[in-house]
Amino acid sequence: MAVLLMLGAPMRLSKSKADLYAAIRRDHRAGMSMRALERKYGVTWQTVRKALDLVWPEPRKKLPPRPTRLDPYKPLIDEMLRKDLDAPPKQRHTAKRVFDRLLDEYTTTGISYQMVRGYIATRRGEIRQEAGRGPSEVFVPQTHLPGTEAEVDFGDVHIVLAGVATRCYLFSFRLSYSGKAVHRVFASCGQAAFFEGHVHALSVLGGAPRGKVRYDNLKAAVAQVLGFARHRKESERWTAFRTHWGIESFYCRPGLEGAHEKGGVEGQIGYFRRNHFVPVPEVASVAELNEMVDRWDLQDEGRRIRSRARTVGEYFAAEAPLLKPLPTELFETGRLFTPRVDRYSQIAVQTNRYSVPVRLIGRTVRVMLHANHLIVYDQGREVARHERLSTKAGSRLELDHYLEALIRKPGAFPSATALEQAKSAGKFTPVHDDWWTAARAAHGDKDGTRALIEVLLLGRHMSHEHIVAGLATALRAGALTADAVALEARKAAEADELAASAPAHVSLPEPPGRQRATVTFLSDWRMAHLPADTRPLPSVAPYDQLLRHRRPGGAPATEGEAT
Repeated sequence: MAVLLMLGAPMRLSKSKADLYAAIRRDHRAGMSMRALERKYGVTWQTVRKALDLVWPEPRKKLPPRPTRLDPYKPLIDEMLRKDLDAPPKQRHTAKRVFDRLLDEYTTTGISYQMVRGYIATRRGEIRQEAGRGPSEVFVPQTHLPGTEAEVDFGDVHIVLAGVATRCYLFSFRLSYSGKAVHRVFASCGQAAFFEGHVHALSVLGGAPRGKVRYDNLKAAVAQVLGFARHRKESERWTAFRTHWGIESFYCRPGLEGAHEKGGVEGQIGYFRRNHFVPVPEVASVAELNEMVDRWDLQDEGRRIRSRARTVGEYFAAEAPLLKPLPTELFETGRLFTPRVDRYSQIAVQTNRYSVPVRLIGRTVRVMLHANHLIVYDQGREVARHERLSTKAGSRLELDHYLEALIRKPGAFPSATALEQAKSAGKFTPVHDDWWTAARAAHGDKDGTRALIEVLLLGRHMSHEHIVAGLATALRAGALTADAVALEARKAAEADELAASAPAHVSLPEPPGRQRATVTFLSDWRMAHLPADTRPLPSVAPYDQLLRHRRPGGAPATEGEAT
């Protein structure tokens, strides 16, 4: 480059026109003539003159559009789009329909669908502007005052529940000012889930919005949409619920247009699903998942929404004192049913069947159905609790409910449906199965099965883990009686209590499950744990008085009498 400059060759560097003009002005101020500038930069005198006269280079001239094979048909397309302005929204031309009409009605050749679609994408909006209709969608920025508004919606989430891929529903309650959102996962999106989600969210937030809460036209709240206005006929339970909590409802338009009216919660559900449900969570129960959701809600308080100056948690700290206080009375969110217990010791609740204790067969019980569980009451006492089924025509049977019947009918135990469900849920473990097999080999099928049922009855007042430990120890020692299992389970429980109460630096003996299998029979254990006998030893002194007793008249004593 230095050699070229010495020979007087023009300098041709790749630079923008603005840089070129700046360099020409700089050299001209240094005293370089216009002809020297022409030679140095390899430009004409017109370019040097423009660089000295203009602060900013003139824009590049637009070339006229090149003709295409679609040009003869553009007026036809424009006419179709103009007619769409007055056509029903669901009966307007799509790009595919326009392309098909051009082929069928006008026998066009040499054009492609991509050419038609690209032209319509820009031309449709221009035609609306020419007709004075304005843009098809306008989004107006909104400002929300603290503590006044909120948005509510449901979203679908997929989880692995107890090893089974399951579809659940994510409830979201979002404050419009701070962006603070409270979430809850339910097995369904019915009215019970809708109510329980509100109760949980309002309890976490510590108050209710003083203004409106935006909703979709959910069946849980809206019984009927009245015309094209925003008037709705609400369900009676929803009206009672929202007035109890002091909620003022605002219903969005149906369809996609209504989704834009509560875009905050729509985007919040998408954010929460992408950031916390990827990868797909694997949990044992919905309750375990909701504990994780509560932790995620607290974590999200540290994030910033777009370009806001402060975090969600900082905005919520300023908004929380402005919320409306909550009522002190509770509102029952569950639905009440009064089914009759059939001969299989089951009740039917919304197409599904649930077990109850066999002593209730033939009686009518009260069932309180909640979003994720149901509770069965008999004369005001809770007798059963089940996780709610999200499928139809399903059954959930508890093995403990049938033990009184099975101990009288041990032959029905191996093929019992409740036993299969207990195995699937992990409540009937391989340790149970091994002990049962050994007990049947030692005592016979009937007595061995009864012994196992007696062990299962221990679960009503002992923990499942301690019973499993007792079964394992008894199996290794060959003690195949329910008494032996009960004793070893109590030992395991005592060892756990001792470990929990002992200081950290104190070394404790190994729990029974890790020691050598030594079993103490229950009769020996009872004798060893009897309290000390402090009574005096018996005396025969009172009997000695009979030896000094004489018969009247001095008659001799008969054989066998004491003298």
